[in-house]
Amino acid sequence: MYQKIYEMAKAHENKTVRFLSDIVRIPSFSTKEKAVVERIRDEMKAANFDEVMIDSLGNVIGRIGNGPKVIAFDAHVDTVYPGERSLWDFDPFDAHVQNNKVYGRGTVDQKGGMASMITAGRIIKDLNLQDGFTLFFTGTVLEEDCDGLCWQYIIKEDKIQPDMVVITEPTDMNIYRGHRGRMEMQVHVKGLSCHGSAPERGDNAIYKIARIALEIEKLHQRLKHDDFLGKGSVAVTQVYFTGPSQCAVPDSARIHLDRRLTMGETLESAVAEVKEACQLAGHPEADVEVLEYHEAAYTGLIYPTKKYYPTWVTDADSLWLKAAEDAYQGTFQRKPKVDKWTFSTNGVAIAGMQNIPCIGLGPGNEVFAHAPNEATPIEHLTEAAAFYAALIYRLGL
Repeated sequence: MYQKIYEMAKAHENKTVRFLSDIVRIPSFSTKEKAVVERIRDEMKAANFDEVMIDSLGNVIGRIGNGPKVIAFDAHVDTVYPGERSLWDFDPFDAHVQNNKVYGRGTVDQKGGMASMITAGRIIKDLNLQDGFTLFFTGTVLEEDCDGLCWQYIIKEDKIQPDMVVITEPTDMNIYRGHRGRMEMQVHVKGLSCHGSAPERGDNAIYKIARIALEIEKLHQRLKHDDFLGKGSVAVTQVYFTGPSQCAVPDSARIHLDRRLTMGETLESAVAEVKEACQLAGHPEADVEVLEYHEAAYTGLIYPTKKYYPTWVTDADSLWLKAAEDAYQGTFQRKPKVDKWTFSTNGVAIAGMQNIPCIGLGPGNEVFAHAPNEATPIEHLTEAAAFYAALIYRLGL
């Protein structure tokens, strides 16, 4: 059966590539995904999914089967912006095939996963592999802005509670079982403005925040390390200030922190460490804020959440992981590498918040995510589609 599944994925290869090219040509930045969601909905219907719906947040959700085992495949359909166009050798939205790869913004991160998912749905339907399963295929929104928010909505509001979720973010066709969490913080300090010709009359907020920033740099060096996930990290990524003019001492300043959380690190522990850094800098009065996301989805809905995205890992001896390894070995006749993502995914909500097991496999290499000249190998698209269908076959044995 594994060989038959792969052969069917190969037979659908041109269709997979055409669909990926179609959705790459539709720009779909966070909060602006409506057109691509509608195109995906139409493709799911054409693939004869049993049900297709778009929820109030704007996620597109296809269903195959109606059995007791509930498995979901997830791909976020928003992308980052292209960035500096001169770094691209082509129009980022001119999807095209060259050197056995599909080129364009989102081919890796992560519309390629969506294209492979729908091909897998076709195979599952054709081979009737869905018996005993309810299979959801989710094209999720807002992930680049606020990873996991879409799945907080799906679980809490759409009332979809999978037994396990396959995250189709790029893994270079390896199997991933976790990643560090993250959070966004800002540190605020106040000063006293005065004329810049006599700075001793005021209290310079930039000097205060600079001392704190230097302590944050030291904090990074002493953060926890985990044997699988690696070290936690913290970085000052933006600096802001206010003041009456360029000739005045600033009266407030703040820094933005990107904090990556390894196993055992939490929101509370991370805030405490930053507060300690402020004390070491001589400014215990500084305010440490955990930011919130409250942007409107393309549907107009605002579904606020804290910008805290918990760490998650699926156990190395998990039966879900074992099934994935079996399906991989059976389909490709090679042993998978089991690893982790460097970046963050929707798994922060699914596994990190809701304790629903996740595994990951997706086409493309994450090093090309958010990079110019983004491209994913066609071979990966076909293999990913075969793996998703093969996993359902293996779980049904």
